[in-house]
Order: sequence, then C-alpha cells, then structure tokens
Amino acid sequence: MNSLSSEPHPIPAGSGARVYHYRPPGWLRSGHLQSVWPTLFRSVALTEPEPERIETSDGDELHLDWYRTGSRRLAILSHGLEGHSRRPYMLGLARALMRAGWDVLAWNFRSCGGVINRLPRFYHSGATEDLARVVHHALDRNYLSLSLCGFSMGGNLTMLYLAQQGSQLDVRIRGAVTFSVPCDLGSSAEVLARPSRRIYMQRFLRDLHRKMRIKAERFPGVIDVEGFERIRCFREFDDRYTAPLHGFRDAEDYWARCSCLPHLHAVGVPSLIVNAIDDPFLSPQCFPQERRVLGDCVTLETPRWGGHVGFVEHARDGYYWSERRAVAFLDTVTG
Repeated sequence: MNSLSSEPHPIPAGSGARVYHYRPPGWLRSGHLQSVWPTLFRSVALTEPEPERIETSDGDELHLDWYRTGSRRLAILSHGLEGHSRRPYMLGLARALMRAGWDVLAWNFRSCGGVINRLPRFYHSGATEDLARVVHHALDRNYLSLSLCGFSMGGNLTMLYLAQQGSQLDVRIRGAVTFSVPCDLGSSAEVLARPSRRIYMQRFLRDLHRKMRIKAERFPGVIDVEGFERIRCFREFDDRYTAPLHGFRDAEDYWARCSCLPHLHAVGVPSLIVNAIDDPFLSPQCFPQERRVLGDCVTLETPRWGGHVGFVEHARDGYYWSERRAVAFLDTVTG
C-alpha cells in the first residue's frame, strides 16, 4: 500500500446509510485523486458576484458574494477549511443552482476570501453565530424559502447550526445538503494526522501559518507564531490557537463541543449528508448509521467513490455529480 492509499470505511448492509448511485470513470476511482483533481484542474465560468460586507455583533465583518436570478428562493453556501467563496466547488454548485432557478449567497468565514478579519479570533468548525448572522441577513431580503449547503467544515457548521436552532428555526428554512462532512472532528483530525495524509496536512498548516503571521503582527502579545514550524497536526494547532482564541479549554474540548455528530438527531428540516466511502479525510465515525443518531430528518448517503469534495463528472454541461444531487434534493424540499 503506497503513501497515498485510501482505506474505504465499510458501511454495514441494512444500516441507516444509503448508497446513492455515483459511478466515476475507472481512472478516477481513487479517493485521493478525486480530492485533488478539482483543485488542480477545474475552472468554473460564472458571472461576477455582487460583493457585500456585513458587520457582526462583536465588531468584526463577514464578506459575502451574491448571485441573483430574481428568484424568491435562496441557497446559502458555506465552504471548507481554508477555503473561500470562489473555490471551484462553491462556484460549481452556485452555477448549478442558478440554472435551476435559485438565488445564491456564498459567504467567507472570518479571515477567508483574501481579507484578514479585524479581531484576534478567526473561524472554527462551531462558529454557528456567524452562519446565523448570514442567515438572518438573507431572510431580511424577503425570500419565500431558504436552503443551506455546506462542504467539509462548512457541512459540519451547517448541520450544527440546524441542530442548535431546533424548533426555533425560521419556517422559511426548508432544508440542507452537505458533502464530505467531518461529523466527528476529533477522529477526523486523527485521520489527517496519519503519515499517509501528510500532503494534506502540510498544505493546511502552510496556509494557516500565513494567516497567523499576519495576526501575530497585528496582535503582538496575543498571538505568537514562534515555533509554528514544529506544528505537525490539527491537535497541536487547535491546542495552541483555535481553543484559546475561541473560548475552549483545549483541542479535545473544541472538537467535542463543535462536532455535529452528537446533535444530528435535533435537526428539524430535511437534510442530506453525502460522505464518500473513499474520503481520505473522514474517520469511520463520520458515517453515522443508526436512526437514533441521525434523527428523523437527516439522511446519510455513502457513495463508494467521490473522495473529499470531489464527485468529479466529465459531463457536457460541466456539472459534477454532487451538484446534480444537491439541486435534485433541494428541489424536493422546496417544492
């Protein structure tokens, strides 16, 4: 087994998970290749969005991209770790939704999208207050219905937000679709700490180091990057930065409090999680099977292939399989 091998996570027959049909070309039946191919080779042509900056209650700011078709229904898109609103997977889904008659709002987490935020804090997997701010801002635009979409960390954030809202969720929010969701943050961090995942970990840490250097210059005495190059995994990064900057005791406390897995049963609107079995970022815990864990409203689909935010499809219209799946699911929940 080479250093980029992918170990599929078995889903027992007869479990609550559903295998939805996705069959990529033979040469793309690798979780690692699926995970890197879109980043390296995909380009999505889309009209320039209408940018907007909104304030948060703690004096920070969030940067949004609006794509309008004149629709009365809106989809809000949340990106993944160290992503931003104009990554190919975000633009691809935005394009598919617009062609299906949706308005789209793609937003950037704090410090993402090329703008370092004002405060020492940045983003994290449980920052549902920021998603709530975006949702409330969008609902003020008088949409008749709103749906949420999330990729990777943005998927965990989306599902956690819905669970926290519970019965208090605005009735105009009809459902959600998420892809490649690290439902259990701690065990996923352990997977990414493996030597075979070093290529991913190094890229994340390189990008995070760049941001933390800027923040250290702006907030000396609060943020220190001396010795950052010795950090090798998310446990070390989250212990040193994420936890203290966002009010958690340590990495374990952060992961435990911000994983959506223990809260999925509280989600009150139709919601879809699509996690590929060959996803090299996810642990077996990220494939919850029991109905008591998923609750009445959450459906898990587990395609055999797809990698992490991959689901590549070479179709004439330029869509990926995940985009077709998202549009089909959201159309069923909005009517």
